[in-house]
Amino acid sequence: MIVAATYAAAAAVMCIGAYGLLVRRNLIHICMSISIMETAAILLVVLLAYDPAGSAPILDPEVARYVDPLPHALALTAIVIAAAVTALGLALAVIIHRRLGTLRIDELPRLLR
Repeated sequence: MIVAATYAAAAAVMCIGAYGLLVRRNLIHICMSISIMETAAILLVVLLAYDPAGSAPILDPEVARYVDPLPHALALTAIVIAAAVTALGLALAVIIHRRLGTLRIDELPRLLR
């Protein structure tokens, strides 16, 4: 029951990020929406690696099932990459605001002519 609720939570967070990406027209809001979607993807990877009957991957002859640590390591790597992507997107937004004076993507084609 709890596992199904966490899958639903990951799907809801992904939908919130997709809604923000499609509806918002501000570059800062778009960067935040992409970050929210990355967080939902990381949450899904961690949820897929979860095993309620598993144990920590320590060599113990009495434990029959171990939890695979690889998805968790990949999630940590994805967190670092997501932080870098967010920082790059925000830096580009700052540069665009300094040069063009706006963050609205509707106005950018008109200003770039």
